[in-house]
Amino acid sequence: AFVCGLRARDGWTRRCRPFAEGFCVELQGRSHLSSGLVLRWFQGHLQRCLGAVRYRLQERCRVSLSACPGQPPTLHIVPCSDYVCCHISMAVRLIPAVPLGDALYLTALPPAGPRGSPAPEALWGLNASRQEQRLLGWLKEQAPAASCHLKCLQILKGLRDLRRHGLEEPFCSQWGRVLSSYVLKTALFSLLLQGPLEAWDERFLVERLEDLVLYLRDCLRKQVLMDFFLGNAGVPEAVALPRFLKEAAPVNLLSAFDGPTLDLVAFQLISTWVQAPHIIRMYSSPRYLRPAPAP
Repeated sequence: AFVCGLRARDGWTRRCRPFAEGFCVELQGRSHLSSGLVLRWFQGHLQRCLGAVRYRLQERCRVSLSACPGQPPTLHIVPCSDYVCCHISMAVRLIPAVPLGDALYLTALPPAGPRGSPAPEALWGLNASRQEQRLLGWLKEQAPAASCHLKCLQILKGLRDLRRHGLEEPFCSQWGRVLSSYVLKTALFSLLLQGPLEAWDERFLVERLEDLVLYLRDCLRKQVLMDFFLGNAGVPEAVALPRFLKEAAPVNLLSAFDGPTLDLVAFQLISTWVQAPHIIRMYSSPRYLRPAPAP
């Protein structure tokens, strides 16, 4: 959604030529750290380290690594146990990151990068997960003890993932990109600050979930959903954003998608909400569950 570049100082590439040649690309006559090259180097080191990790854990769990082209690798952990309650697998995405300070990180983007970018391999994503946690902590203090806002987000993510089973490409991929987890969280945060937090008591779960779906539908139709942290003067002071986030230009998270795509996603979103019981029954069967990766 928002991207940054790390530019090298004048003369640095001459003094550190081996590093520059292995990890940097040229953009507008200046050398920039390449997220794509760093990600490729990172994946190679993970593969070499996996053998040692697997050997030490072989009696307790199976460990494997999967990586789609251009995507961060995922570490799969499957416990070895005779107890059914211990057969819970875990998948962890491993993403190289550069700390910026103020609990902010630059994370490596897939080589495709944002549409229309001049040199996507030189761009990095800005991760503000610590600021999200601060906001969630503030909401927990202000909202009712039995607030349902996190349940609404979990249910909406679940419906999004189940609905994907009935969609065909290329719309299936567009559905997941438009309704990314970050977009869903942004819609939730924006809606939470619009009304009284007392209305998010758990007994109003269905009403608030419907409000979230309708709010997201309206954003898709208007083709506008502004990033919650960048340039947003409405963020509570308790969240303590770094200055450059407060002063940044606002960013529309839906600007990368065309109108017909957003209209189709909006229509399918409402259809999914109306048919939610049927979709849950149909696509929650074992045949649609994601198979465990081969060790």
